[in-house]
Amino acid sequence: MYKIAVLGDKNSIQGFLAIGLSVFSPNGYEEAKDILHDLVEQEYGIIYITEEFQEMLQKEIDEYADSYLPAIIPIPGVKGNTGKGMLNVKKSVERAVGSDIIFGND
Repeated sequence: MYKIAVLGDKNSIQGFLAIGLSVFSPNGYEEAKDILHDLVEQEYGIIYITEEFQEMLQKEIDEYADSYLPAIIPIPGVKGNTGKGMLNVKKSVERAVGSDIIFGND
């Protein structure tokens, strides 16, 4: 069974501890990058990442875009939803089916 991790700022992800997920709150880009790569090496199946950290780590996340695992899923942080998560879903759907079936744009 695969493990699930949450990566982001402490205030946004602390509640995930209550449901038994592994939470990681790095201080800065370098630490976040190292944690992301460690989570992949430890075969986490799902990595939830706050949109703020997703933006910071987009280059590293793109390295795993064509991999079956892990599923790296953006979530809003305490600062609110930036829309980047939905954009990521839209891109994934377009890549999978060949067109924009979510928003209807070609």
